[in-house]
Amino acid sequence: MTALTLSTSAATGLRADALVVGVAKGDKGPVVAPGAEAVDQAFDGKLASVLETLGASGAEGEVTKLPAPSGVKAPVVLAVGLGALPEKDEAFATETLRRAAGVAARALSGAKKAALALPVEDAEDAGAIAEGVLLGAYSFDAYKETAAAKAGAKKSGKAPLAEAAILGGKPRDKAYKAEIERAVALAEELNRARDLVNTPPNDLNPEAFAAVAQAAGKEHGIKVQVLDEKALTKGGYGGILGVGAGSASAPRLVKLSYTSSKADKHLAFVGKGITYDSGGISLKPAGHNETMKCDMAGAAAVFAAVVTAARLKLDVNVTGWLALAENMPSGSATRPGDVLRMYSGKTVEVLNTDAEGRLVLADAIAKASEETPDAIIDVATLTGAMVLALGSRTFGIMANDDAFRSSIHESAEEVGEPAWPMPLPADLLKGMESATADIANMGERMGGGLVAGLFLQEFVGEGITWAHLDIAGPAFNESGPFGYTPKGGTGSAVRTLVRLAERTAAGDLG
Repeated sequence: MTALTLSTSAATGLRADALVVGVAKGDKGPVVAPGAEAVDQAFDGKLASVLETLGASGAEGEVTKLPAPSGVKAPVVLAVGLGALPEKDEAFATETLRRAAGVAARALSGAKKAALALPVEDAEDAGAIAEGVLLGAYSFDAYKETAAAKAGAKKSGKAPLAEAAILGGKPRDKAYKAEIERAVALAEELNRARDLVNTPPNDLNPEAFAAVAQAAGKEHGIKVQVLDEKALTKGGYGGILGVGAGSASAPRLVKLSYTSSKADKHLAFVGKGITYDSGGISLKPAGHNETMKCDMAGAAAVFAAVVTAARLKLDVNVTGWLALAENMPSGSATRPGDVLRMYSGKTVEVLNTDAEGRLVLADAIAKASEETPDAIIDVATLTGAMVLALGSRTFGIMANDDAFRSSIHESAEEVGEPAWPMPLPADLLKGMESATADIANMGERMGGGLVAGLFLQEFVGEGITWAHLDIAGPAFNESGPFGYTPKGGTGSAVRTLVRLAERTAAGDLG
């Protein structure tokens, strides 16, 4: 991963392959952002006009490269757009800096060192820039090996940016150092979640995912318990077993427990971990199978969040539950019309085997409820309906407590993850009535994302605060990269969960 340093050096005097500056979109053209004053002076105060001549406007995500003038030790100046200029006396938002740093890191892949002279007013700004660099420099090339690479040569393609120096930082200041350490821990685990989402399903089945969790537990002092198919059968986990019944790869339920001696609050995170989703007997149509390795993104997010909490030593107990299964069609697969007896004791009539995520989550939520945590948050790539409602970059938030839903929404906004509160209309429950079982796993087609949330709510322990995050849209980016977000697995919801844990540790649980 890209090495980070805080530097007090002058922007013009630091040796690097490129010097990154910010440029904003002003009313009368591009405006050089704070942090780059010395660079502007090296251009005789005409950097903005030079950029405008080259077609730059300062729009968010815009990148303009130009040769550095005399007096600047870096050979190249890279101007990255910050978007609209803030109002007078207002600073650039941390998310703006995070995205700009991510764009710069992507643009400088292959470079050994970059110096970032972006606006830094405080430690939080430095942390945002660090986070953007580390997330933007991400690449997944584990499977891109040429014949030469197999023989020991270097892999094809440019390596990620090797080193980034953040100018304007204070290397000896505790707040600045803490923000950088936080950014490193968070980015490393979020990028590991991206790796998991991007890993082909022939290499990441439930057993393999569980092994990754066990290894991380040993490394970071997290207690890990894995229930295999025998333990699941003995425990009566009908939902997880039913979904995994058609696969040669047996399901798993993984529990990760991070505890703090100073904690007086307990959060439970539950993640949907369908390592491949064919739809089961209710087979997905052509064109909908190719990216279904990403259907375990919720479990990846939960895993990354728990490990991050441990690495940051947060004063809150966090338990992660990874409900892992592969949904395949075969002679042993669950059929439409089958009835499953869930861990909670409820029976579910399976009307569609492609509505499988709610089945594994229901078992895990019921199990998590037995520990009576202060709150349960489940995360899942659950419904295409949520993508239709909110698009491909925003996840939906449902909850049985309005204040808690607001806390999660605020947490998501703080870290720059687009999210939106969604309702749980009680009238939609009627559509899941079953003549055969306690409830069906399908309801009305319209409002399908809300129906899934209502189904999950039925398995939450009495009196427990609960929320459901449907990350079906932003979990896997099928278009081109943007900001610090790569193509493929994104690590959606990891930062929201971590921020929620931080707020809980600080006594701010809504």
